[in-house]
Amino acid sequence: MLDDHTSAVVHEPSHRLMSLATPQALVKPALLVLFLALIGYYGEWNWIADYWRLLLHGIAVTLALLVSSSIIGFVLALLLGVFQVTGPRTLAWPAQAFCTIIRGTPLLLQLWMLYFGLGAVFAQYPEIRSSFVWPYLREAWPYALAALVFSFAGYVGEVMRGAFAGVPKGELEAARAFGMSRRKMFLRIWLPRAVQRVLPVLTGEVILQLKSTPLVATVTMTDVFAVVAKVRQDTYLTYEPLILLALIYVVLTAILARLLRLCEARVTGN
Repeated sequence: MLDDHTSAVVHEPSHRLMSLATPQALVKPALLVLFLALIGYYGEWNWIADYWRLLLHGIAVTLALLVSSSIIGFVLALLLGVFQVTGPRTLAWPAQAFCTIIRGTPLLLQLWMLYFGLGAVFAQYPEIRSSFVWPYLREAWPYALAALVFSFAGYVGEVMRGAFAGVPKGELEAARAFGMSRRKMFLRIWLPRAVQRVLPVLTGEVILQLKSTPLVATVTMTDVFAVVAKVRQDTYLTYEPLILLALIYVVLTAILARLLRLCEARVTGN
């Protein structure tokens, strides 16, 4: 048996290693702070006073697209996952084909097909142009939102298919043994267990969705990326607007990841 002196000697190297590792862990943050300080000192930032309202508007548009497309896309992904696991072939095959097409084609192509293709088709029909929906169909946001929703649903739908199929059959059989209806079993057993299994993946998908939103600038939507592009065009500056844009996305990603991890911990009880 080791006495107190021996145990202290045994544990001493680990404390030394921790003390040595602490300065190394501070190197990257220190370099980042130094880099930002140099950029802030030598860069030209007077333009922020003229564009800060437009920047806030662009951030609001980006967040609105992210939240709405993620929520609607997740609901659609649930249907795609259920159809592929339990649906008849008339529902399973179209759901599988949808996920395959969405995952196999670039999001930019999907966005342009909806905006330039479907939008041009709508304009050819006088019935649509004279209807109450035409003022909305003339805008870019319905097509941008639809493209982001389809993209999110296509990827998450395949994830949910695996999650639904991965729920232990014993739990479902136990629910049937208790006399639960299919609807109650889905809402109380199958759906919650499947969502718990994919929460870490959903966090990554939502963050990727945030990084996909700049594509809407190609169809005249004024998100934060489009605002920075306008700043570069007006001021002939390159690095300062892009650095600010990068910082905005980093901050949004960090906040989003933190919120999603808190939701994950609350759902799983960890």
